[in-house]
Amino acid sequence: MHSVDPAIVPKKKLPNGEEIPCIGMGTFGSDRYDANQVAEAVAGGIKAGYRLIDCAAAYGNESEIGKVFRAAFDEGTVSRKEMFIISKVWNDMHERVEEACKKSIADLQCDYLDMYIIHWPYPNYHAPGCDADARNPDSKPFSVAEFVNTYRQLEKLHNQGLIRHIGVSNMTIKKLEAVWPLLVIKPAACELEQHPCFQQQALFDYLVEKDVLPFGYMPIGSPERPDRDVFPGDIADIEQPEMQQIAAAHGVHPAIVALKWAVQRGQVPIPFATFEPFYYSNLLCTTQDPLTDEEMALIATLERGNRLVKGQVFLWEGAKDYTELWDED
Repeated sequence: MHSVDPAIVPKKKLPNGEEIPCIGMGTFGSDRYDANQVAEAVAGGIKAGYRLIDCAAAYGNESEIGKVFRAAFDEGTVSRKEMFIISKVWNDMHERVEEACKKSIADLQCDYLDMYIIHWPYPNYHAPGCDADARNPDSKPFSVAEFVNTYRQLEKLHNQGLIRHIGVSNMTIKKLEAVWPLLVIKPAACELEQHPCFQQQALFDYLVEKDVLPFGYMPIGSPERPDRDVFPGDIADIEQPEMQQIAAAHGVHPAIVALKWAVQRGQVPIPFATFEPFYYSNLLCTTQDPLTDEEMALIATLERGNRLVKGQVFLWEGAKDYTELWDED
């Protein structure tokens, strides 16, 4: 078993000055891998040196991952305080955040959450594993009042010590501008889709200006994303000639180039991998052989507006198309 000393993994700072690893391990694989396979990867990831694990109730694997955490704590592989454990409140629990949070803590067997994130800014629910045409007749457009009501519940959990940081996810500048003045405890991080062909530079810059740490999901363009998120015209980041050219210069896979770019740009990527050679190399690459300024500049030219998670399953009646979810009109 190969491992990376967590002490040499570069760090990023949260708004309160706390340092966290510059890369995490994602756990969203429920459309391709069962819960035990994901949990097994987390167990291997901890041994490999990962100290940031990104979980969510909607992924359907928190109880299996919790057994891994408990075993790692009991065996002394790692202590609870060495880990940064994230979970997210799913859309159908926006009115019952405390209940959802306590269930995630119990399932993950972790006593508290280092960060709890509002997974989507809507209560619009879809069943796990649904197809691209699924729609819920109860879905509604974004509501500032609904979002702030949900956020208030997270602030309460923060004050109770059940969660250490509050996060948001899948937000837009327009939505953040609308709710920002109403938030008592500002979010420490925002998860958003980010990869070389979808860089979201304006949102990234906005978050940095607000002292919110960007976390990038799908950092290599998620070749194994759910079928409902695969559309004609999608671009494969790692197949871009520029990415392959840089990869060849470093003697690595283009996926590694995407992760190096993410870390050097300033976001925290959270790649998902089930096999040891992949999750080990994902972690290792952050510690050695950085991209040059010229290579970083070349990747900056690859923006293609290539959003992979359209979110169409959350659309409400009367919505034009998925671009309304992202305030693109």
